[in-house]
Amino acid sequence: MLAISELERIQLADAFDALDSGVVVLDRHQRIAFWNHWLQSASGIAPEQAVGRSLPALFPDASLDQLSICIADALTLGSSALLTHSLHPDLLPLRTRAGLPLIHNATARPLGPHPPYSHCLLQIADVTVSAQRERVLRERQNARYDAVVESASDVIVTLDVNGIVQFANPAAARETQYRRSELVGFSLGRLFEERCRWEDLWRTALNGNPSPSVELVARRKDGSRTFLDVSASQWSSAGRIFVTAILRDVNERHTAVTELRDLNLNLEQRVADRTQERDRIWQVSRDMLGVAAADGRWISINPAWTKVLGWLPADILGRTSDWLQRPEDRPKLRDAVSKLAAAEQTADFESSFRTRENDYRVLSWTAINVEGLLYCVARDVTEQRRQQDALAEAEEALRHAQKMEAVGQLTGGLAHDFNNLLAGISGALELLKLRISQGRYKDVDRYISTAQGATNRAAALTHRLLAFSRRQTLDPKATEVNKLVGGMADLIRNTVGPSVTVSVADSADLWITLVDPNQLENALLNLCINARDAMPDGGRLTIETVNSFVDSANALSSEMITGEYVRLSVSDTGTGMSSEVVKRAFDPFYTTKPLGQGTGLGLSMIYGFAKQSGGQVRIESILGEGTTIHLFLPRFHGQEHPQGELPTLSQAPRADAGQTVLIVDDEPSVRMLVGEVLAELGYRTIESADGASALRVLCSDARVDLLVTDVGLPGGMNGRQLADFSRTARPSLKILFITGYAEKAVMDAPGLDKGMAILTKPFDMDSLAKHIRDLLADCGSLTA
Repeated sequence: MLAISELERIQLADAFDALDSGVVVLDRHQRIAFWNHWLQSASGIAPEQAVGRSLPALFPDASLDQLSICIADALTLGSSALLTHSLHPDLLPLRTRAGLPLIHNATARPLGPHPPYSHCLLQIADVTVSAQRERVLRERQNARYDAVVESASDVIVTLDVNGIVQFANPAAARETQYRRSELVGFSLGRLFEERCRWEDLWRTALNGNPSPSVELVARRKDGSRTFLDVSASQWSSAGRIFVTAILRDVNERHTAVTELRDLNLNLEQRVADRTQERDRIWQVSRDMLGVAAADGRWISINPAWTKVLGWLPADILGRTSDWLQRPEDRPKLRDAVSKLAAAEQTADFESSFRTRENDYRVLSWTAINVEGLLYCVARDVTEQRRQQDALAEAEEALRHAQKMEAVGQLTGGLAHDFNNLLAGISGALELLKLRISQGRYKDVDRYISTAQGATNRAAALTHRLLAFSRRQTLDPKATEVNKLVGGMADLIRNTVGPSVTVSVADSADLWITLVDPNQLENALLNLCINARDAMPDGGRLTIETVNSFVDSANALSSEMITGEYVRLSVSDTGTGMSSEVVKRAFDPFYTTKPLGQGTGLGLSMIYGFAKQSGGQVRIESILGEGTTIHLFLPRFHGQEHPQGELPTLSQAPRADAGQTVLIVDDEPSVRMLVGEVLAELGYRTIESADGASALRVLCSDARVDLLVTDVGLPGGMNGRQLADFSRTARPSLKILFITGYAEKAVMDAPGLDKGMAILTKPFDMDSLAKHIRDLLADCGSLTA
């Protein structure tokens, strides 16, 4: 640490003792140099008992391995780390003043001008109250959902992307005079006289933007008119987008504003000489009515102010509203008053005013400038806003429950398929071991082939899962889809069989698209196989390609970006799908095929591949008539690049004398197998199980020609970060990433630098040897 005077040291200690959080300063040996009063209260350990000792010595029964690693990284690497109670519930055994377990977070930061750092600052923050509040809110939100919606006084309806009502609460029936069963399936826009204003509001909400409330005139079932304050917001569930609209009856407010405006137009003295009718409205209205000067000072207010806020007229008159408002609302109200004072216009806005009991009420304002005076009407909408907040919380809880159901389906299907594959691998290996011990080598090749076949099927299963999750490693190339379809035509005809007639309708002048051609071939073959299975008695399969422009309206409903696409469509004349099946067709492990005849991953893989490629998949199906699946891929403004055949490796090349490879992977079996192959090829190998130990090797004088590292590593440093640190010490070091999927740590980077490559697990050893040889021969960056 920097040299400081004794006075400064005392002042710094006093500052740390005054904090409402724990502060520990540790030296480079992780011994305590400072221990503030907050920690003394929470642990019962005085500073003189703590100084000079380590945290494990103070808390021998606590699991402090992760905390010690973070402190070590702060001292050696200069990194900062946050350990949260949700991930590490037993950071330190601390207690509240009441003696209960204290829920806390810990932050470790280096102290000093440069590494290696002499001290580490550990700060402990108490989050007991917020953690308990979150738990209570989570427990309550599900129970509140139905009660909030059903008992709401405002109309609450749920709409699909076409504006059709999917749900309506009891208030909707009371307000519109339609039965709830009549409202479901009804286009809400048909209620409103000003449909253009409703459609603008609905599109704003559908686009995910905040929707200001709008006053609209609606027609009830009997033809009578009603004035409604309408607001809307977007949400999604199970991949579908919905809009929740809230319609509030504002007939009384509308009448009050209209009559107040009409009366004041004919008043010679706008405030002093009020008519008897206006005075009646003024006295009995439940809405807050008021007249203000151009600078916002109140000239007159009605009795509703006292009923709503508790303040007397003497407290309000002659003053502006600044003292009543929440601080964050003051700029908004001042801006509204200044705009009203500048021109004769109407303004609608919301703000919160403080009551005499020191809580706040949310007020919805309508104000108009008439000859320099501001006539204002406010309605208390506090309960409505609370209902909206509760409804939003309940909707979020519902979305979470649906998400967890999908996760359960995914993990269950995955466990089922992998258990079958592991049974094949385990059984083959056990029989292989038995036959070798018996000296019976005749069936050895058959058992090896069985285990390898199950391994390949497991790899295919993970690739499909990665495609669904949009995390697979793609190799996009400019591709002419017509040429790709033509090259697969014979394979497709042989696959679907003679009972299915295959026809290809390719569009002339089809645009180029940027896509992984191998994955596109897999997707097309999967679609054709699904079409064949839907036509057990034979039929017609049509493959069509066409240029397609998706406008803004269709893009919104299809969850796409407006623009130009190449559309590849596969149609069949088979059994078709019901609307319920179409909704779930892309869910992983969902299938309508008999047990053992489908994994339920085909369409989910195609969906993930299309989304990762910047496109979309859509299904059109009629039960009993057939199905068409459209695959949209974005247009690429470039030229197709011819693809040469990949060379085969009949014999892996040998290493040059002394060439050394550093292998970093937390899985011992992977390190062992890769090390064995490299040793066979003549390479020296060094193995590390995590980034920290590998970094120590790279900072030493040991020769390292190539770093082979997994991307996901334990201990806080991933493979990408290790590579970046390595290039700092050894700028010309070649790096090969081996990964089970396209981790964000690699793919979020601006791109792989020269001398870097990616190899996707599982891989054969010939591919590993070729990548290593190409990197060491300085052949540039590759991707596999």
